Amino acid sequence: MKRFEYRLETVLDYKTQVLDNLKTEHAAIMQNVNKKQEQIRSLNQELTGYESEFDEVKVAGATIENYRLFDMCIGRMEQIIDEEKERLQVLRRQEDAKKQEVIEAKVDTSRYEKLKDRKFREYQRAVAKADEIFVEEFVSGTALRTRRQHRG
Repeated sequence: MKRFEYRLETVLDYKTQVLDNLKTEHAAIMQNVNKKQEQIRSLNQELTGYESEFDEVKVAGATIENYRLFDMCIGRMEQIIDEEKERLQVLRRQEDAKKQEVIEAKVDTSRYEKLKDRKFREYQRAVAKADEIFVEEFVSGTALRTRRQHRG
């Protein structure tokens, strides 16, 4: 009997390649999300430093210009943090969308894999049946030849 051949192997290969590419893209987006979260944490630490420094300056006494300078720096840092949080939300939406694409591709790919497995099991059953028939025919033929030899 000929060897197992899955007619949709090229489709399965293509679907697997698409899935792998989507997983790579998803990983890249996740890396960007993590970087953005770390950047926001760093900005928050910097803001905390400005606020602590401002508190020290207030206790020590400072000019109005210093107060305004700290107020502008703190306000600008808060604004930057808010902007980065918005960018983080955009990245998270991209990540969610890509994650959904990965899930859909995985479902699609697994359909072809399951079909391949089912076809392979059918092939194995057919091979086993063919082997069984061959053995039966061989045994029957051998028994028939043995009887003919004994008779004649």
